[in-house]
Amino acid sequence: MKMWAGRFKKELDKEVNDFNSSIRVDCKMYKHDILGSMAHAFMLGNQNIISKDDSNKIIAGLEEILNDLEAGNLEFDMEAEDIHMFVEAELTSRIGEVGKKLHTARSRNDQVALDVRMYLKDEILEIKRLSINLAKDILDLASNHKETIMPGYTHLQRAQPITFAHHLLAYVNMLYRDITRLDDTYKRMNYMPLGSAALAGTTYNIDRKLVSDKLGFTDVTLNSIDGVSDRDFCVELANTISILMMHLSRFSEEIIMWCSWEFKFIDLDDAYSTGSSIMPQKKNPDIAELVRGKTGRCYGNLITLLTMLKGLPLAYNKDMQEDKEAIFDSVETVKQCLSIFRPMINTITVHEDNMYKAALKGFINATDAADYLVKNGLAFREAYKIVGSLVAYCIDHNHTLEDLPLEVYKEYSPKFNEDVYEAINLKTCVMNRLSFGGASLASVNEQIDRLSSLLLELSL
Repeated sequence: MKMWAGRFKKELDKEVNDFNSSIRVDCKMYKHDILGSMAHAFMLGNQNIISKDDSNKIIAGLEEILNDLEAGNLEFDMEAEDIHMFVEAELTSRIGEVGKKLHTARSRNDQVALDVRMYLKDEILEIKRLSINLAKDILDLASNHKETIMPGYTHLQRAQPITFAHHLLAYVNMLYRDITRLDDTYKRMNYMPLGSAALAGTTYNIDRKLVSDKLGFTDVTLNSIDGVSDRDFCVELANTISILMMHLSRFSEEIIMWCSWEFKFIDLDDAYSTGSSIMPQKKNPDIAELVRGKTGRCYGNLITLLTMLKGLPLAYNKDMQEDKEAIFDSVETVKQCLSIFRPMINTITVHEDNMYKAALKGFINATDAADYLVKNGLAFREAYKIVGSLVAYCIDHNHTLEDLPLEVYKEYSPKFNEDVYEAINLKTCVMNRLSFGGASLASVNEQIDRLSSLLLELSL
């Protein structure tokens, strides 16, 4: 019989019960449900709402259930409506009528709001840890390639020379922002809703702050209706995860391109590649492709949550049961992707020569040729037009800017001299980009130092 069966004359239809049940999803929260209930029981005894003896029996019974679940000595009853009812029923079967006092001064509405917050707080810390470790690994890779020259791209066209380190550090910056977003999400999530009861609070003399402190929350939620109906924290975490996955997907896209014969900037380790069932020569970047593909899954979960919530009147509605499957899936997906990304990055082979050869093509030092003229007295727009004409000449006559004779340069501007060749040397082009955040060695070293310090400050 259901805990709420007093109002009803008939048992719930089995198919309806299966449709209504959420234990297959919310059983993940068993630890948080039990810890929340232990804190609630302690408060009930401390406030003399129930006797201290009953409070202690309930706490001991809950601790025993938690230990049995974690030891594998107790299995979830998949016929239970949800994790809350499973724990309460198990407690009552073990300690008798005293177990029925646990639910005094609370509702499943504020109980589930508590459990989800507690569960997601722990998951945020794990996602943060994985993100920090990945960022550090990319920093290490960048540190080994501070002078590895490659073409930088705009519109997927070769644009200007940079270093592999400079390119990689862009992703470390992205991950750093992701980690700070996780911290921000955690801060807003860290308010304790228990005590809101069904929606209007309770007539019992409860001490919400005591429970909040015991469970490690910053404070209690201010409004009881908002306490049970708020799922902003799920949406915010789903959004934060979606942005993180977007960054992983962009990196995956570049890894996939870089592995291709058209680029061949890197090779993935055999352990993080797969073959073809029909083409024996193939080595496919399937892991990066899967990360790219799973990003859409996380986007879908975010839209699920937003759509589920957009038309709900206050306070609790059963629609909100759908929050957990969506956010839990996003959490598991991003953790899996972060975990597999690290060893994939750590085992890549970088083909520095191929990167440099690619940088020699595409006139990516044209801006530097224009800057050379500016430094010799021309306005930038005039210099831009002259160098554009030179590039057109090179294309028509199968030249590069590096091998173009000086007399041809002088036909376009007398301000060109022998030192133009040094000015447009790729290494010079890169190392002279001394502006803050630029591609020079000095700038890259500063970026690495600052990002290392920032990540250390964010460490758990």
